Amino acid sequence: MELLPLASIIQGALDFFIKGGFFMLLLLILSVISVTVMILRGTAIRRNAVLPPAISAEIERLQPGDSLEPLQKLIKQNPSALGRIVNTVISHLAWPRGETIEAVQTRARHEVARLESGLVVLEIATGIAPLLGLLGTLSGLVGIFASIGSDPVLVARGIAEALNTTIAGLGVAVPCLITYNHFQRRIEVMSVEMESMVSDLVAKCYPQHGA
Repeated sequence: MELLPLASIIQGALDFFIKGGFFMLLLLILSVISVTVMILRGTAIRRNAVLPPAISAEIERLQPGDSLEPLQKLIKQNPSALGRIVNTVISHLAWPRGETIEAVQTRARHEVARLESGLVVLEIATGIAPLLGLLGTLSGLVGIFASIGSDPVLVARGIAEALNTTIAGLGVAVPCLITYNHFQRRIEVMSVEMESMVSDLVAKCYPQHGA
């Protein structure tokens, strides 16, 4: 089977978008924004970027009464959500245990919000893309009805616009939905792990209160 020339593939893609009209342009812009967010957030919420192995290992190794200086050095060397929460624990050790825990919980909520920042774009794109596709479909159908009995080319163009924008709308929404749910699940899992590590650290820093 002979492969299509690159020029034909490019021309076919251009025709697909051109026939989609104005709403296809909006969907194209939305898809570019969504892909950008996917790349940026995917990089930001990598496991090693959120839970550096060096900090995790040091917390596990730490025993009650040990110096916290090595842990503080690792926090400076590995800026991360876990590091900032652990630093909150260390900087509040002079406080009663209950107040330290409250400070840590506040910081943890802030860090989770930072991890989730930008995901709202994917959530919005999931809802908006199919609606833009539907608007393109309706726009195409209006063009079809207006062209019935006149130029067949206009009728075909209206049908193409209707079908293309519907396909493109779903083509943008489905990946956004999958990625959004995947990122949310990843953040949820890492949040639980951070909570476990920090709870372990607090227990070691306040051994008189138990675990």
